[in-house]
Amino acid sequence: MIYLRNFTGTDAEEFRMKQNSGMSSDEIRALFAEWNRKEYSGKYFEMFAVIREGEIVGTISLYQHSQSVISFGPEVFEPYRRQGIGREAMILAMETAKKKGYRIVSQQIRVDNTASISLHSGLGFETDGYVYRNRKGNEVLIYLKLL
Repeated sequence: MIYLRNFTGTDAEEFRMKQNSGMSSDEIRALFAEWNRKEYSGKYFEMFAVIREGEIVGTISLYQHSQSVISFGPEVFEPYRRQGIGREAMILAMETAKKKGYRIVSQQIRVDNTASISLHSGLGFETDGYVYRNRKGNEVLIYLKLL
């Protein structure tokens, strides 16, 4: 069983070790403070720690695109993958988004990310199969789901 919560300053060292970001604990604490503002570029944004048995096993972000559309950014840290954590985190993120009044989840998924495509398909997301090139130049599919 997992749950989502906001990051606190005491999470910095554990996050640094698991993320291998090269950032100092102080830089990570500053990043957490920015995330906990729950806003990015004038829109709702919230980053959650994914917790299992008291341990941070990943992250998931919620980002507002419009009044009714939101997207998620899930990441399960390497040693915890293929254990259903990403699926559980997505379900909790969908519940959170629905409670906040969002009605549609829109996800860009790289065409070569078979694990993410499988995860989203299994959760009932749909795609028209058209391949788009995103801002980063990646070929992506758009997956949508009504909440």
